[in-house]
Amino acid sequence: MSSVTAVPIPPTKRSYLVWLWVGIALAVAGAVALAWVGTRTAAVAAYSNEDFLAWNKKQAGVQTTASGLQYKVIEPGEGATAADNDGVELEIHGIKRDGKEFQPRAPMQFQIGQPMIPGFTEGVKLMRKGARYRFWLPPNLGYGADPNAQHELADDILIFDVEMKNLVPAAVIQQMMMQQMMQQQMQQGGAPGGPPQGR
Repeated sequence: MSSVTAVPIPPTKRSYLVWLWVGIALAVAGAVALAWVGTRTAAVAAYSNEDFLAWNKKQAGVQTTASGLQYKVIEPGEGATAADNDGVELEIHGIKRDGKEFQPRAPMQFQIGQPMIPGFTEGVKLMRKGARYRFWLPPNLGYGADPNAQHELADDILIFDVEMKNLVPAAVIQQMMMQQMMQQQMQQGGAPGGPPQGR
């Protein structure tokens, strides 16, 4: 009759058991946290615009202007803030509260003062070159600013991620325009007051 050699199993150390239970507890806590975040996200998406803005206003880093624009500074940038008639080169991305994209990530250039939705212009004027901001525009600062426009996003809060790639001061733009006008005049037959023609 053959004998079976028993292999002794060393007893589990108490410290290992403690770490095992700690790991299980952390895993359970993580699952609960994920479920809570998912539930909260769904609840926030169901808020009215007013309730959402009131909730968002209390989130870390979110600031609110007198007009109701909400923004968060992700990167502050450096130099002067954008002002009227300055030229800006941006990268923008726009989503709605439910996460649906209405503005794919894309470059954008404009001179401040050109027609834009008011909350967007207000937000850009807070920025410096190299800055990255997130804007939350209430409907009255977005496409709902003009009640006669009948825009499909007129009732939506618009969320923009904006990076200012470059800022050209208004004085530089004016100087460039004057140089361009002078070049055009020279191409069209010489600048006024040029040398007299010989007889």
